[in-house]
Amino acid sequence: MKEKVSIPFMIVGTLFCVCLILANFLESKLIQIGPVNATAGLIVFPIAYILNDCIAEVWGYKKASMIIWTGFAMNFFAVAVAQIAIALPSAPYYEGQEAFSTVFGATLRITIASFIAFIVGSFLNAYVMSKMKVATKGKGFGYRAILSTLIGESADSLIFFPIAFAGVIGMKELFILIVTQAALKTAYEIIILPVTYRVVNFVKRIDNTDTYDENISYKLFNFK
Repeated sequence: MKEKVSIPFMIVGTLFCVCLILANFLESKLIQIGPVNATAGLIVFPIAYILNDCIAEVWGYKKASMIIWTGFAMNFFAVAVAQIAIALPSAPYYEGQEAFSTVFGATLRITIASFIAFIVGSFLNAYVMSKMKVATKGKGFGYRAILSTLIGESADSLIFFPIAFAGVIGMKELFILIVTQAALKTAYEIIILPVTYRVVNFVKRIDNTDTYDENISYKLFNFK
């Protein structure tokens, strides 16, 4: 018997992949808002973690794992296509090659940092959500969402910034970026939590699904 995929799961999974691809291209720009330094990926990347929370909460760790690997593959595909587009010869009258390369041509270092940080952070987020849901018998979604995001985002920042920017910016600035990024993304989760809570309950109701991950494998490369 073939397993069916619901429309809500398909929509949430697609949005997750789109957020990851956008974040990957935005991550290479450093921004400053008042005294706060961060990357432009802050605009959209926290949404990916909120969607990760939603998937793990409603459909469980296995479905979250599938979406995470799908997002990784789609992100890799987007980067590869962008590199091909950059390498193709420009039309004689086209004057935007340099700008195009700057926007879509993230360095190999930043790309590798982004991919590694995404895998570790996303799986930690889904793992914590899954384990805590079973331990709390489904109660306290807000606390579970915040804690899982804090752990996942902290791991993401601790991995991404040293790999991407060590030696390019000073250690003090690097430390500030790591702490600021993790804190702002977690704050993002807290602020939008009332919306997340309502969306999760709505999806559970229309999809008639509320998965508890009891006696499952948490292997990273379990594709079954």
